[in-house]
Amino acid sequence: MERDKVQDKYKWKVSDVFSSDEAWEKAVEELDSRIDFSAYQGKLGDKSVLLKYLKANDELIILLERVAVYANLKRDEDTRKAKYTSYSGKIDMIFSRYCAATAFFEPEMAVMDEAYLKELIADKNFSDYDYQLKLLLKRRSHVVSEKEERLIALSSETLGSFSDIFAMIDNADLSLPEIEWEGKTRKLSHGLYGLILHSADRKKREEAYKKYYSAYISLLNTITANYYGNVKKDVFLSRVYNFDSCLDHALFSEDVDRKVYENLLESVTENCAVMHRYIADRKKILGVDKLYFYDVYAPLVSDAEVKMSYDEAYEYVIEGLAALGKDYQNLLKRGYEERWIDVEETEGKRNGAYSAGVYGVHPFVLLNYQPTINDVFTIAHEMGHSLHTYFSQKNQPFAKSEYKIFVAEVASTVNEVLLLKYMLSKAEDKNLKKYLLSYYLDSIRATLHRQTMFAEFEYEAHRMVEEGNPLTRENLCEKYAAIGKKYYGDAIEHDYEISTEWCRIPHFYSSFYVYKYSTGIISAINIANKILTEGESAVKNYFKFLSGGSSTDPVSLLKLAGVDLSEKQPFDFAMREFENTLLEFEKLMEI
Repeated sequence: MERDKVQDKYKWKVSDVFSSDEAWEKAVEELDSRIDFSAYQGKLGDKSVLLKYLKANDELIILLERVAVYANLKRDEDTRKAKYTSYSGKIDMIFSRYCAATAFFEPEMAVMDEAYLKELIADKNFSDYDYQLKLLLKRRSHVVSEKEERLIALSSETLGSFSDIFAMIDNADLSLPEIEWEGKTRKLSHGLYGLILHSADRKKREEAYKKYYSAYISLLNTITANYYGNVKKDVFLSRVYNFDSCLDHALFSEDVDRKVYENLLESVTENCAVMHRYIADRKKILGVDKLYFYDVYAPLVSDAEVKMSYDEAYEYVIEGLAALGKDYQNLLKRGYEERWIDVEETEGKRNGAYSAGVYGVHPFVLLNYQPTINDVFTIAHEMGHSLHTYFSQKNQPFAKSEYKIFVAEVASTVNEVLLLKYMLSKAEDKNLKKYLLSYYLDSIRATLHRQTMFAEFEYEAHRMVEEGNPLTRENLCEKYAAIGKKYYGDAIEHDYEISTEWCRIPHFYSSFYVYKYSTGIISAINIANKILTEGESAVKNYFKFLSGGSSTDPVSLLKLAGVDLSEKQPFDFAMREFENTLLEFEKLMEI
């Protein structure tokens, strides 16, 4: 379907950001002319000058965000339109200029007297920036000179090239073969591979699996060299900034204690036996002599699909999130009525789904809605992101309005868990209950166990390089295979193909990112259960978290919602949730 055939009510209202392309272009000209902070350089020791700099910087970033979001939304409506692709490219160049122009700030602040920084933190005039200043105080021993900082800023595109190289390999150079599917010969793609892996046709799953991995294995030496370069880049930056390890560097940037990472790895490792049991159950249900990794996504329950139109699905999500109260439900209605959401799949439109915030406007959500249960959950998920953004921006000044990536998946997953439990409570059909329990088990497996397995692999790969050992295709595959056996157990065949899985994971080029998916679902499971068992008091606490933005560190924000990731309890609770769900599923399946 072409976009002009879609009703306006199913299109996002981009004019809320800029009324026209001409208005956008005028704003870009203004932005371009304002990227000059030289008047402040060398004068930040003067309180009045510093405050003016911080406010001027806020104003510039607000405008930069608005022009960037507009460009990206317009590009994603139809990626075939070169005009909007060029818009996005122009913003990337402006952002690089902005980074270079402000590179003096942290080095200059780092050499300020500690007493001066503490005085600023206590000054009410700087209340919008107190957390930012606290982080600066912590970062003093990790800030390099202005000249060094500028060099790093100017080299950011080069240092980021490993991710770009992998994207080219993964999307352009990977020679995927053809495969017969649904009566047609089609070229195997990432999307088609995922579709086949979720199908009931085992022979076709095996064929797709072997063809898909053969393409990666043919490029394994190149991908290994690229990933090794990415890890060496991480080691270089961690040492430049005086950190003991790449993990410490990554956690410091999010203001997260190392104990959180350690709690995650320890808790999942201690509870691997439950995952082994689930894998063994899957083998029994599928009735196979040997279970392979191409069987892990195969449906265990058939004929349980619930088809809803978008309007029906959106109304169902509102009903399913009633535990969050009327105010939350009314905000969901606003998003629908005020056209925050782009709904239909159309020619050239970016695939997938996301939420994007614009300070002073409202969030936007991209969907490609299909009438499936998965897409009903996608609505709940993306609106969770959007309302998290809404609450943070409404309750925090701009400088504190953007929450950290560490907590970015919490609100979206709380919505999914609440919706799933609502669906379970309403399901009268036994088969639908089986399906929903299976869906929940697979969600936890994919988001908690699998991402933690990735996190352990990343940790080990970086540790090897930090200790002076090179990364080779052999030692990376051996390490990944050993970790996979620990997480999945003996009920599944650990073939060579799966030992190479690490080489196709794009998130490994955003190092130490994947663990946040695990801590996100752990936090969400704990929060959702508190809301359902404690009611209004838990909702109020949760709204404090949603409203927190980046007013303090993310672990402290989660404590407002009753989740303390510095302790093992939330991790163990999530593991018990998986085990209890498995017990209920086994009972219904009569295993």
